[in-house]
Amino acid sequence: MKGTVLLVEDNPHIMEINVEVLTAEGYRVLQAADGRTCMKLLAENDVELIVLDIMLPDSDGLTLCGEIKAQYEKLPILFLSALGENSQIIDGLRAGGDDYLPKPYDIGVLLARVEARLRAARGIKRFLTHLGIRLDTQNLAAYAGDQDLVLTQKEYLLLLTLVRADGRLVDKDALYRTVWGTDAGGDHKALYTTVSRLNKKLDCAMVRVSFHRGEGYTLEKL
Repeated sequence: MKGTVLLVEDNPHIMEINVEVLTAEGYRVLQAADGRTCMKLLAENDVELIVLDIMLPDSDGLTLCGEIKAQYEKLPILFLSALGENSQIIDGLRAGGDDYLPKPYDIGVLLARVEARLRAARGIKRFLTHLGIRLDTQNLAAYAGDQDLVLTQKEYLLLLTLVRADGRLVDKDALYRTVWGTDAGGDHKALYTTVSRLNKKLDCAMVRVSFHRGEGYTLEKL
């Protein structure tokens, strides 16, 4: 079990998807459709992270965030909201939120943010290094020395997966599940395209994503 996550979301479709994905990743997932249920579940469970929608039927997420932080000061809160303007993001962070992900969002990025917030709360190392590449798992950024590789979300998630593999081969289907949150279904075009773009950005580090036929992908020095 990776940890207990409380989802506070009144959209049943979004709730269903997020519960399914987080459960598949090994998290224990609690569900609340309103602020009252959220506070009840917090009192009854050892929650490690809250994923909180701002628009709720009985309260707004900003007010609820303040109530949560007043009682559970160190409990990390990740806002999910369709309100994605800079001023609204700032309001969410100032209300006590630890992170903010605007809707619609990539499910792979949600998983990475959840993992990063739990890692930070547990005091686990923020930076990963491999073959001269340094990954900031909190800000979802990658560097070769001091140079920001300026990766897209999919490129970052692909690189993160291979760095964590630490030289072990990762097959195509495993990469699709981790990066795209779904099986490839026999179509690997998105993976090939992402690998090609990522390799161009890794040239400066003399590193590339290599494919070993019938086995999978790994990071290797040129």
